Amino acid sequence: MSNYTIQSSTLNKNRVFILQKSELEKRFDPQFYKQEYKDNLEKIKRINHKRLGEAVKFSTETWNQKDFFESTFPYIEISEIDTISGEIQNIVQVEKEKAASRAKMIVRENDIIISTTRPNRGAISLIRKEQDFSIASTGFSVIRNITNPEIDREYLFTILRQQLILKQFEQRSSGGNYPAITQEELGSVTFPLPEKEIQKKIVQVFNSCFAQKQKNEAEADKLLSSIDDYLLSELGIKLPELPENTLKNRMFTRKFSDIVNKRIDPFFHQDKFLNNLSAISNGKYPVKKLQEIISGNLIKGSLPKQDEKDGGCSVVQINSINADGTISLDDLLTAKNIFSKQQKLNLGDVLVVITGATIGKIAFWNYEGDYFLGGDIVKFQTDSSFDKGFVFNFLRCSLMQIEIKKNITGATNGHLAPGDISHLPIPVPPLVKQKEIAEHITGIRQQAQQLKDKTNEALKKVSDEIEKILLN
Repeated sequence: MSNYTIQSSTLNKNRVFILQKSELEKRFDPQFYKQEYKDNLEKIKRINHKRLGEAVKFSTETWNQKDFFESTFPYIEISEIDTISGEIQNIVQVEKEKAASRAKMIVRENDIIISTTRPNRGAISLIRKEQDFSIASTGFSVIRNITNPEIDREYLFTILRQQLILKQFEQRSSGGNYPAITQEELGSVTFPLPEKEIQKKIVQVFNSCFAQKQKNEAEADKLLSSIDDYLLSELGIKLPELPENTLKNRMFTRKFSDIVNKRIDPFFHQDKFLNNLSAISNGKYPVKKLQEIISGNLIKGSLPKQDEKDGGCSVVQINSINADGTISLDDLLTAKNIFSKQQKLNLGDVLVVITGATIGKIAFWNYEGDYFLGGDIVKFQTDSSFDKGFVFNFLRCSLMQIEIKKNITGATNGHLAPGDISHLPIPVPPLVKQKEIAEHITGIRQQAQQLKDKTNEALKKVSDEIEKILLN
């Protein structure tokens, strides 16, 4: 074997290579032995280093889903981890009766939790005092004890989120659309172990960058929060005042003649929903139903069955839709071609999530190519008399999100019927005004994005700086 070498300089070393038998680990998949992974590991091994399994112990403490909590429990889901800062954005209180089977890992203060699904994203967090004794998904591995006294816990938390380590997570993962890493493979990940002074310097460098990130994000949030005020002001819509939350204000009566909808549940007929609809109707401009301004029909996506996944079609799913209404092309599903011609996504499609925790999330499709609409999402195109950007932004405003929530049916996951979407009210300013509003809001979003881009650039620089501190 040692007599064989590849002489060509034009071949991609990550795709065409020869290995010695002595270089093989337990894995036989070629992906594992790509040159970029080999180079990455060699950089780390030039300095003092340890395997994770030699330095820490993973916790096996689990919850039986019965004890400790009365009616609800604090739950940490993978999607709530900020992959840049490592902060947990939200801990949801979940009813014990509705606990998912994966809600079992007990986490305590100072635990480091690592998402084992798509671990190269860096969904890694250090549990703070206020998060002590929460329940995490079994999709996390939990580092509790650091057995090597040379390791600073904050340093380990910081270094695990750097590309030197995330690339190893990628290398040691297996699976298709949602690659995962086993705890055994996690234990085989190699990390740099410099002196304590260097460890503390690295933590300081990263924390300084994180402080700037928080400042940029606060400015971006301020910009984005101004969109609602601007939009409603331009449309002459005044937000209704919320009444004090007293028992008297929560009680109301309705005549049968006032109930024009088939629904008779009290939730649907609350005063706040009537006031909300009245505010939209009393604005500067006439109001139409969404069905009157769309071209064609609402198109519902398809949810591939298990045996229909992993095909040649790129599919937008709920997880592909970001909070800002953009689409993450890295989070697409691949599936066999089970889709109709109508389910192909076209420039200018407005997407609405109709099921699940993010029901009512609105997105705008702005890409060319062969992409298809996944399950639990509907799409539509506006006719030529309406600006797509204006409709997209109006559906995202607070008043319309209240109107959407009003129409949700079902207890556990909730569902938004396409027919209810068709009846949503849309103000009709002149087309010129619609374009003006859409362009102004786009400008605000671009300013906010520039702040986020500055943060990403700074984080890239700090990652490079950390690598230089370690390797030089």
